[in-house]
Amino acid sequence: MSINGKKDEKSRKGGGRERLGNRDEGITRRGFLTLGAAGGCAAICTTVTSAAAQQSFAGWPGSFGMLTDFTKCVGCRSCERACNEEHGLPKPEKSFDDGSVFEEIRRPDNKAYTVVNRHENEADPETPVFRKIQCNHCLEPACATACPVHAYTKTPEGAVIYDKDVCFGCRYCMIACPFYVPAYDYDSAFEPKIVKCVMCHDRLREGRAPACAEACPMGAVTFGKRDEVLKLARKRIQDKPDRYIQHIYGEQEAGGTSWLYISGVPFEELGFPEGVPKKPMIELTRNYLDSVPMVFTAWPAIFGLVYGAMRKKKQEEHHEDGDVRKDGR
Repeated sequence: MSINGKKDEKSRKGGGRERLGNRDEGITRRGFLTLGAAGGCAAICTTVTSAAAQQSFAGWPGSFGMLTDFTKCVGCRSCERACNEEHGLPKPEKSFDDGSVFEEIRRPDNKAYTVVNRHENEADPETPVFRKIQCNHCLEPACATACPVHAYTKTPEGAVIYDKDVCFGCRYCMIACPFYVPAYDYDSAFEPKIVKCVMCHDRLREGRAPACAEACPMGAVTFGKRDEVLKLARKRIQDKPDRYIQHIYGEQEAGGTSWLYISGVPFEELGFPEGVPKKPMIELTRNYLDSVPMVFTAWPAIFGLVYGAMRKKKQEEHHEDGDVRKDGR
């Protein structure tokens, strides 16, 4: 549901994955050294520039946000189904109507960018609480700060997206994320990549609600400008103080997130990380990163750039081979 109460039209998706061919040629030694030196300098300079720029960055003005109200969620998993269809993910082993999935606590992975879990309600054992999990899209994302090849981007629309063609599988983002969201695609050993919710970024660019918000029949997920959904969250708590705890999760945690939450039970009972600082994670790690020898931060960037260059070269050669076969030469 969008904040204005209107439903958005479903988007169409397409695309496919490319299979790379094998060639005897590869990157030359001179090319490797040249690329490594240039890549290392670029990575170092970019890292310093980005760190300096992020000192005062507090999110894009007018960016979109999401509000999940756990008092409204009934565990129907319509959001899971919509996300699965929107992104062309494989069908789950258990259907979306199978309630047995609630017997265990699940985490998002390469087959599900969002999941819903059931938690016991200590105050009312007869009424469980359902929690939707996905990337929180931090205003100052720690994953972007930790990534040595800058595969992550905080977009003006509010989504934190990533470039799978740049990622080389170092998994620093998994360690850096205070919410333990990025998941590694272990099914893709030869194409290492991280997977996570991207807040349906293509839809955001068109001003449309993410698929999960559009599909929720209970109005538990609301889409709008972050400032507006934050006001909505405050109003709900003010209007019904007995229904909600006095806390909007994500308003300040880790410097603030684009995805906000309100609940009738303490967030720690729903598995939310406790003790997440209000300051952005970059402010807590900057002094540490400054003390780390340059070689430990530069070399991952160098190898990442080399990996990306070699992969791009193979793709270009594959296309050339395809053109030659089509021409019959």
